[in-house]
Amino acid sequence: MVGMAETDKATTEAPRATENRSTTPGSEKFRDFISSGWAERPAGVGEAREQAVYAAARRARISSLFPGQRLIIPAGPAKQRSNDTDYPYRAHSAFAHLTGWGSDTVPGSVLVLEPTADGHEAVLFFREAAGRDSDEFYANPEIGEFWTGPRPSRDDVAVDLALEARGLGELDAVLDAVDDATLVVREADARLTDRVDSARLVGGFRTAAAGAGVDTAGDDELARDVSELRLVKDEYEVDEMRRAVAATAQGFNDVVRDLPQIIEHARGERLVEGTFNRRARAEGNTVGYDTIAASGPHACILHWTRNDGPVLPGDLILIDAGVELDSYYTADITRTLPVAGTFSPVQRMVYEAVREAADAAFAIVKPGIRFREVHATAMAVIAAKTAEWGFLPVSAEESLKPDAGYHRRYMVHGTSHHLGIDVHDCAQARRDLYLDGELQAGMVFTIEPGLYFQPDDLTVPEEFRGIGVRIEDDILVTEDGAENLSAFIPRTADEVEEWIAGRAPEWGDEEE
Repeated sequence: MVGMAETDKATTEAPRATENRSTTPGSEKFRDFISSGWAERPAGVGEAREQAVYAAARRARISSLFPGQRLIIPAGPAKQRSNDTDYPYRAHSAFAHLTGWGSDTVPGSVLVLEPTADGHEAVLFFREAAGRDSDEFYANPEIGEFWTGPRPSRDDVAVDLALEARGLGELDAVLDAVDDATLVVREADARLTDRVDSARLVGGFRTAAAGAGVDTAGDDELARDVSELRLVKDEYEVDEMRRAVAATAQGFNDVVRDLPQIIEHARGERLVEGTFNRRARAEGNTVGYDTIAASGPHACILHWTRNDGPVLPGDLILIDAGVELDSYYTADITRTLPVAGTFSPVQRMVYEAVREAADAAFAIVKPGIRFREVHATAMAVIAAKTAEWGFLPVSAEESLKPDAGYHRRYMVHGTSHHLGIDVHDCAQARRDLYLDGELQAGMVFTIEPGLYFQPDDLTVPEEFRGIGVRIEDDILVTEDGAENLSAFIPRTADEVEEWIAGRAPEWGDEEE
């Protein structure tokens, strides 16, 4: 239980409780009254959550890589959006992966793996629920229960996550003991990292040559290894990816149903975003990334997230979206739809070329091939198509040479990226395990070729200009090949037209 000294300190240090805001009543009579007359809190969770056993196995793997070293993995604090408002909270992915905590993480929590004779002891430090004998629960607008909701007890967290839990105030002892064997995930919590670095400098630990500050090589190695830990998904993670894809499919179907209203609005792209995001909040935590609702020439802007344009019949709309579950696992799917329900001949030609590239890439996926081969296979189709249409100054074969790449004008991005608890998962992994790595069963990644003909691109005929197409699916590597987790979402030009005409295929009929 948080004591009076800690809660008073937390309350008085709340930087957003300014004199220009209404003040909380502070009379003794009020204090006495508000601290009494409360029912006993119900008993907490009775058993560990499903992912706890998987999180323990992940911690064991990290422990084996860093024997004798103290590892500090923060969840991170809330991030300020403006003045006294924060962005919706999301814990650091490494913390969530190693604890099993997701959208219900208490902000500011810290996982510490303390070295022992035979591995590590895992301890979770978090801000416990405030007692009703303190003023925190009503007076602190940043963390008070009246303001942000109740926090779990130490026993609740210990049972729920199946690891030892302690109050956040006890973390000071860990930070005071920082030594040469202490590593921290630096990007997760800037203040905590600064404190660790200060202790290192004072103690002469991990200092860089020539007095240039702290040597972060060990921290970078930790960040790399917790990222690489996610390259191969366990059974729980694969199930979560299936659930995320299913929820995302519902979101796409919602958009198709709403197309008549979307077309009528001057900023129809915003309605696409809102429709999909509604499903993401209903079925999961939120969207896994800012939804791209790119209609007409906006589809040629790879990361178009302003979503403030009209959705006009005759144009295509490229929708790149994914639902993030409460566990933080997210899908990442793109479909390109003819707004009026039917592709024009040129639109269909471009669309089917992109699908051919995607299908070719998927066809080679199996354990043992190199990750980069997926991209190379898709690009061979893109080069062949753009050469066939007369857009390249050389043949497809010439364009595919390393010193050429003319076809990349029309697809400058990569074909694939790993996917999981982050939309661009495992991003800090070494190149020889990621781009140059061999595929293994349990890996999940995207295949997402595209063709984008900018509205002012004079290298293509006028009828191609302003057309942007991307098809993106989420792929699971299996023991003997691969599974397209999102294949049931219409992909061919014919299927897409039938989808829009039918409005509500069976897989989208679930009630909200």
